[in-house]
Amino acid sequence: MRLGILGGTFDPIHNGHLLLAECCREQCRLDEVWFLPSAVAPHKRDRRPTDAEHRLAMLELATAGNPAFSICRREIDRGGVNYSVDTLAYLRAEDPTRELFFLMGADMLFDLPQWRDASRVCELAVPVAVSRPGVVPVDFDHLREVAGPERIELIRRHRAEMPQIDISAGELRRLVSLGRSIRYRVPPAVERYIETHGLYRE
Repeated sequence: MRLGILGGTFDPIHNGHLLLAECCREQCRLDEVWFLPSAVAPHKRDRRPTDAEHRLAMLELATAGNPAFSICRREIDRGGVNYSVDTLAYLRAEDPTRELFFLMGADMLFDLPQWRDASRVCELAVPVAVSRPGVVPVDFDHLREVAGPERIELIRRHRAEMPQIDISAGELRRLVSLGRSIRYRVPPAVERYIETHGLYRE
């Protein structure tokens, strides 16, 4: 099985996440895409995320209409800070027949060499860099310190593209706190959930 993994805080899940996942599913011929919500993101320790059960509930609502989308609770159930290398190693050991593809924005690929055990990350999964129109082309040369030429070529071949969509979870939280609309930025069911549970309001 060709399995795509999309990690994030998903606080909240929004249409940009869903579009990225669908573009990667189609362009990289993935059988499934698993959304992997973090308990505490290593690079976001300064902000406590919304309760995990709320974030999981919104993910369930957002992905319900796509049979290729699933949710992986691995990092939520473990709690605390989880590193991608450990989660990918677990998923590989759980089923060695899986081909793992780690989905990320092109900006995250640029930072990849600074991740914990980045060379092992590149061995366990193929990083899929997603670029947008009008953005500086993806530079794969900087991966030479963590991957060999053949692996870099494989990563280059699995580059994906998605339309420009300027949505961020931080901006959505800000809009909700100001009482402003987030319609058409998140799925309607997620919008209703946020309103019903009073999330992100000061």
